[in-house]
Amino acid sequence: MSESGERTGVFPAVLLAAYAALAAALGVAPADRGVWWAENLTAWIPVAGLVVLWMRGVRFSRTAYALMAVFFAMHTVGGHYTFENVPFGWVTRTFGFARNHYDRLCHFAVGVFAWPAMEWLGGTGRVRGRRTLAVLAVLGILGFAALFEIAEWTYAALADPRSGSLFLGSQGDPWDAQKDMLADGLGALCTAIAYCLARRAPNPQPEGDLP
Repeated sequence: MSESGERTGVFPAVLLAAYAALAAALGVAPADRGVWWAENLTAWIPVAGLVVLWMRGVRFSRTAYALMAVFFAMHTVGGHYTFENVPFGWVTRTFGFARNHYDRLCHFAVGVFAWPAMEWLGGTGRVRGRRTLAVLAVLGILGFAALFEIAEWTYAALADPRSGSLFLGSQGDPWDAQKDMLADGLGALCTAIAYCLARRAPNPQPEGDLP
């Protein structure tokens, strides 16, 4: 492994350790234990998937790992407080919002997964052109968002009314699911644009951790 590869190997490990520490700390006395389990499972499963991919030699850039780590941290905070009760009041007051928009911010952050998706698709050599990569990544995020909203609704319908309502986090908005999916898509679009701008150079220098 090259020197840059060794540095990259350490970086995701540090992020994983930091996330594990945060998850453990926020697992103490959450607002609702049922919601905490449900929300954290939706983070632990993809984290485990990333570990498995790493072990199989599928590596992403440091930028991709950092972006995903930010999302996982935000999601874990939401699981501790429940998304509608995260201490985000200063934003609500500053902008005059009628609801807590922390969940919207987290849905926007889901879009950061467009970055590793574009890296992987581009690395396979089967998809060429930044525009095509961007379109496929954004559509993939939108598809995942729709499936997640269905799964979220299913859990809310099967759980007890209080936990189901807290997990759903609609805060009385009948268009909450559609707005969440829009936030996911906008986050993916912004991430895809950022990726294309970052890779504009004809022969961009690799970060040392792509396969």
